Amino acid sequence: MAQAVPFSHKHHVGDIGLDCRYCHHGVETSASAGLPATEVCMTCHSQLFTNAEMLAPVRASLASGQPLQWQRVNAVPDFVYFNHSIHIAKGVACETCHGAVDEIPLTRRAHSLSMEWCLGCHRDPGPNLRPPQDVFLMHWKPPDDIEQIRRSLISVLDIHPETMTDCYVCHR
Repeated sequence: MAQAVPFSHKHHVGDIGLDCRYCHHGVETSASAGLPATEVCMTCHSQLFTNAEMLAPVRASLASGQPLQWQRVNAVPDFVYFNHSIHIAKGVACETCHGAVDEIPLTRRAHSLSMEWCLGCHRDPGPNLRPPQDVFLMHWKPPDDIEQIRRSLISVLDIHPETMTDCYVCHR
């Protein structure tokens, strides 16, 4: 899918080490993770690669005050309610749904995000949980006692798989 700028997560996350929250500022606090504003890009690109042709749309956006028109890659149907912040707060990592973005040159959908795919996790969230402080780590390696940690997380984070497949959870 063509974007306003050929943004590379591999370069920005994998090579440079930017944290997801730098560009997706709403991921911890709102339903939408948010797409980066031009000013976020210009934090670095006012100093680096200032004349690069691929960044012309960013410079034009800054000059005009018109936001970049990013194309949503991981969209779900309008009748589905998805909240990033609750998933992050409950210990579901970015890479669980978005894949290893630090290895992806151009953004693409890593998983189907179909109802059945989501229900698989809602039925049995344990395998997709990690301590909330680790949700932004790429290629996280679970400790030896991960099963005990996940059981504890389900309790401490108030996760109720028995109700997470009720239709109203995602369809409002």
